[in-house]
Amino acid sequence: MNHRGQLRQLLEDLPVDILRQQEQGRKNRPLEPDWIVELGIGNGRPPIEVHVGGCYAAGKRRRPVPPDEPRRLLTSGVRACTHCKPDAQLHILD
Repeated sequence: MNHRGQLRQLLEDLPVDILRQQEQGRKNRPLEPDWIVELGIGNGRPPIEVHVGGCYAAGKRRRPVPPDEPRRLLTSGVRACTHCKPDAQLHILD
């Protein structure tokens, strides 16, 4: 096969390789956490808002939390997200 034939074959295989890599990335993606806490800035990065995992309104400074922590944070005064409403999902009334 000449150089043009090799190049043509390479270009034809490229979309298949990209699709294969994208599918592998989807399979290897970690599961979304059930609960996340948005963190403040400054000393100790205190929690500032509780979100349901996958909430579009959560900021970039965040971390997943275990299932028992959102209730504890909300009852200690940390704000609940007004978009995903974790307090309502946990049946915490003001």
